[in-house]
Amino acid sequence: MHLSRFPRVHLAHLPTPLEHMKRLSKELGTEIWIKRDDCTGLSTGGNKTRKLEFLMAEAIEQGADMVMTQGATQTNHGRQTAAAAAKLGLACHILLEDRTGYDDANYNTNGNVLLDHLHGATTEKFPGGHDMPGEMEKAAEKKRAEGHKVYIIPGGGSNPTGALGYVNCAFELLSQVNTSGMKIDRLVHGTGSSGTQAGLVTGMCAMNAQIPVLGIGTRAPQPKQEQMVYDLACRTAEKLGCAGVVKREDVMANTDYVGEGYGIPTDSGIEAIQMFAELEGILLDPCYSAKGAAGLIDLARKGTFKDERVVFLHTGGAAALGGYDFVFDTANRWVNL
Repeated sequence: MHLSRFPRVHLAHLPTPLEHMKRLSKELGTEIWIKRDDCTGLSTGGNKTRKLEFLMAEAIEQGADMVMTQGATQTNHGRQTAAAAAKLGLACHILLEDRTGYDDANYNTNGNVLLDHLHGATTEKFPGGHDMPGEMEKAAEKKRAEGHKVYIIPGGGSNPTGALGYVNCAFELLSQVNTSGMKIDRLVHGTGSSGTQAGLVTGMCAMNAQIPVLGIGTRAPQPKQEQMVYDLACRTAEKLGCAGVVKREDVMANTDYVGEGYGIPTDSGIEAIQMFAELEGILLDPCYSAKGAAGLIDLARKGTFKDERVVFLHTGGAAALGGYDFVFDTANRWVNL
């Protein structure tokens, strides 16, 4: 598979580490490794860096002087898009959708929102339930009328171009385990806008890796989530010239850990944040990576991964923690010695 056929600007720190989580493994009775895509660089890192390598290259190739995207208030994708635009000298505008109804000041101005602005992006806010792709098209037309050449990036960077970043991740992971002689039985990660899982599944299938990829849903019901991933995986395979390599049964999602909705923390997600932080020194975010980790933890406790070596793909997002301080009770950490 020759990914160099596609325009790419190198933004990420690659390869990302593959580490054994010894204390978490002992706690859960399952051998768990972690693929550290929270370490990709570009404004605290995260999975979007890989996607943006291909998306931003396409934007530059098309002569864009502005990129525009959309997401929830504490969107990690928006923050990394703003950082990529800053690095490459492009203007950036982000449309933020209020999917939670939170009026907490930190949630609305700190965390990723603060970083969006520090990277020079402009933002505007919309109520939940809006047609965000439609609003983005309207905003892009306004900017084009002002003379800008606008490149639109879909939410999460999830289209066939963005998914190439996770085709590349699949190749990278396989290279790491093949070089070390380590057999892995399953790959688990959080899945939302579908691009990360679609790219991973396409890459694994194209290489005949025979490693199941399980997405832990953060947003949509299972049938919708799996269909989104499958449709994008098929389009990505077509882009790569290997149409038909992904079968419907290759796409698996578990959406039992979504909770009340995207961006709304869950008890199991908070527990996952605390376990990763206290056992491994690794930070998760409440709306995405923590829900993926919550699924990993619960399924391990239930014996789903018995006798398996599991890799958890960390999609990043710790920058959002600053916007969710109100969900953590840390009063007992203050002591007088």
